Amino acid sequence: MERIRVIIMGAAGRDFHVFNTCFRNDASYQVVAFTAAQIPNISGRDYPAELAGPLYPAGIPVWPEAELPSLIAAYDVRQVIFAYSDISHLNLMHIASAILAAGADFRLAGPLSTMLHATKPVISVCAVRTGAGKSQTTRYITSLLQEKGKRIVVVRHPMPYGDLLRQRCQRFATLADLDLQRCSIEEREEYEPHLNAGTVVYAGVDYEAILEEAQQEADILVWDGGNNDFPFYQPNFHIVVADPLRPGHEISYHPGETNLRMAAAVIINKTNIAAVAAISEVEDNCRRMAPQAAILHAASILHVENESLLQGKRVLVIEDGPSLTHGELPYGAGVIAAQQYGAQIIDAKPFAVGSLRDTYAAFPHLEQALPAMGYGSAQLADLSATIENCPCDLILSATPIDLRRVLSIAKPLLRVRYDLKEVSGPSLSSLLERFF
Repeated sequence: MERIRVIIMGAAGRDFHVFNTCFRNDASYQVVAFTAAQIPNISGRDYPAELAGPLYPAGIPVWPEAELPSLIAAYDVRQVIFAYSDISHLNLMHIASAILAAGADFRLAGPLSTMLHATKPVISVCAVRTGAGKSQTTRYITSLLQEKGKRIVVVRHPMPYGDLLRQRCQRFATLADLDLQRCSIEEREEYEPHLNAGTVVYAGVDYEAILEEAQQEADILVWDGGNNDFPFYQPNFHIVVADPLRPGHEISYHPGETNLRMAAAVIINKTNIAAVAAISEVEDNCRRMAPQAAILHAASILHVENESLLQGKRVLVIEDGPSLTHGELPYGAGVIAAQQYGAQIIDAKPFAVGSLRDTYAAFPHLEQALPAMGYGSAQLADLSATIENCPCDLILSATPIDLRRVLSIAKPLLRVRYDLKEVSGPSLSSLLERFF
């Protein structure tokens, strides 16, 4: 019987997980290619044979998403599986329409097909959009659990942008592990705050292998979601963060709406900086889509190093990259802090070089802030040169990491960090008590 030829569309994350859980050992299908989007420089490589299994002795190539129509024709592809996150419902259906017009079926792989089951309890923290505040929420929940004497291991949504075989199952316990495993800025932004709090983090490519390792050293696993994707592990308690700075997005982006509909608890974050009408709109949508969920309001509290130094200064604001790019936020905590403390924000666009110039061209909504793009050494060099070019008195860095660990920065740098503060609704502590 001829195998059904399949392409999996992805961004070096869920695509590999969908292959591992749905296709790796199924001889009725032949995955002929992955395609790559959102993240720079992740196409042009192979999913290695050692990870792909005996049905794929040559591995599987990864092509740019722009090649998809020609790949469908060249390989006589019958099914295309969409497997990445943070895309509007409208754009998702444009992609589906193009695939259908090329003659292939369009598919999504759901939770029952892709969620793995742990032997330890799993709490998942996910979101309706990138940049809603998952990381601060995960840190807060982890601290609550540790106060109860629980051994916590965080398993982070995949970010395998380098050597896939080396990244099959990664364990991070110290900051030195980040250097040892050659982590990008984007990976460091997710791992470093947990490590600073003394929490072990796992990530990688093969989440079945990761699960086997991680659950050996934990009482509870905390799934730290990426973008607005839903968990790879079946959660016992599913927490979803919503963002009233982008009202309506909770019901108009994939798979954020899926997360919302599955939620046991929804945290409407950033209520200290969002408009009352926007908060009300988000809450109405959450109650309509997830009537079973507890609704909490939270604030995203800024902490600025030496804030008195900002008054009247010219500052370059650096923000978390993915939140500003495919997350579509025009700015983040850094711009808010600069405005709050009377600094003059220097527009970095005229001083951008190389790939940073391309980033601004690709995301014209960006205003004022410089996204901390650092997916590889060339992009790190472009980021460093852009920072050096910018005529400023200070750098205000609102990424979750200390950029001075990965870049040589001569100019004075102040860091902005942000923590979750519960405002109203049932407390997370009480909800976790019910979970226990």
